[in-house]
Amino acid sequence: MNLKDTPPLYRLKEIARILRAENGCPWDREQTFASLKPYLIEETYEVYDAIESGDLNDLKEELGDLLYQIYAHSEIASETSDFTIDDVAEGITNKLIRRHPHVFGNENIEDATGVKVRWEEIKKEEKKERKSILDGVPRHLPALVMAYRVQDKVSHVGFDWERIDDAIAKLDEEIGEFKEAVELEDKDKIIDEAGDILFSLVNVLRFKKVDAENALRKTIDKFTGRFQYIETRVNESGNSIDKMSLEELDVLWEDQISIALSDKFPLCLHMLSVVIRKMMFTVTFYNKENIISICRI
Repeated sequence: MNLKDTPPLYRLKEIARILRAENGCPWDREQTFASLKPYLIEETYEVYDAIESGDLNDLKEELGDLLYQIYAHSEIASETSDFTIDDVAEGITNKLIRRHPHVFGNENIEDATGVKVRWEEIKKEEKKERKSILDGVPRHLPALVMAYRVQDKVSHVGFDWERIDDAIAKLDEEIGEFKEAVELEDKDKIIDEAGDILFSLVNVLRFKKVDAENALRKTIDKFTGRFQYIETRVNESGNSIDKMSLEELDVLWEDQISIALSDKFPLCLHMLSVVIRKMMFTVTFYNKENIISICRI
């Protein structure tokens, strides 16, 4: 058989089979569902990174890598006659049809919120063996994602704050309890209250449709970029970063922040911020117009 003459998805199915065949690849033949778990997670995050980068060619490649993981798992299952890749495709096809009765049936659902509510209702009917609506939340999700999913799930049955102000008040309450735990130097209590803060913060962000995981990743990326700027400046000066004082590093940190601001505001803001810092003055700018007017003096 000439694989080049077959449709791409069929070709991928055949390649997955050949790699695990007797004369195939020794590494592929050794793999199991469990041994492939790390690669499945890794490929998923590489898709995530490609989406973040906006590189569509990279996204196409990474989606292919992830797709092969699905074919590889299906091939392992087919060897014991449990299921095939066709069974997988048929399962998701039927599920999508069932859970979109407003598209493939006669139901009338007007908005996305209604779609989500109906989706959960249908899912509950399908998973009658589940005792809790939270049973379907994967245990191994990243904690911030899991917190969001749990809160979103219970909100559909009315277990939710009515206003974001209530959620913020709860966050403030948890922060106060965390401070008390720190003062008492009670490590177990600190852990509990830290978790409550994070859970409450995710809840506040959910009200504004902000993904906590994405928000934290952006901050990590921002911090990483600023620290790498410090490393570059230190290397250029011929110094060693571990030999410099915190005060010296802080000057470089503030310099990087002023450069970042200059990307958003006029160049004179960067110049002005450097001068002000050197003169040890503290100035508060209230808006962009004030900054521009100062620069024109």
